[in-house]
Amino acid sequence: MRSSAITRQLDALGRVVIPIEMRRNLNIENRDSVEIYADNDSIIIKKAGESCVFCGCAENLLTFKDRCICSECLAQLKQ
Repeated sequence: MRSSAITRQLDALGRVVIPIEMRRNLNIENRDSVEIYADNDSIIIKKAGESCVFCGCAENLLTFKDRCICSECLAQLKQ
């Protein structure tokens, strides 16, 4: 299912810019991580799920200043 299609060219290093309209609609900010994978003949790019900024764990997350941290890393920081 496609809601919109925009054509972009790859640059000399194989990069493509995701249009600002799409980033705004998907709530993708500068420096956010995205997942990139292939599905048959398509390349899928989606915003990565939230994970701890220190260890990458996706469980038991707390948010501090718009960043996620897991309970284990928080306990280590408190020591």
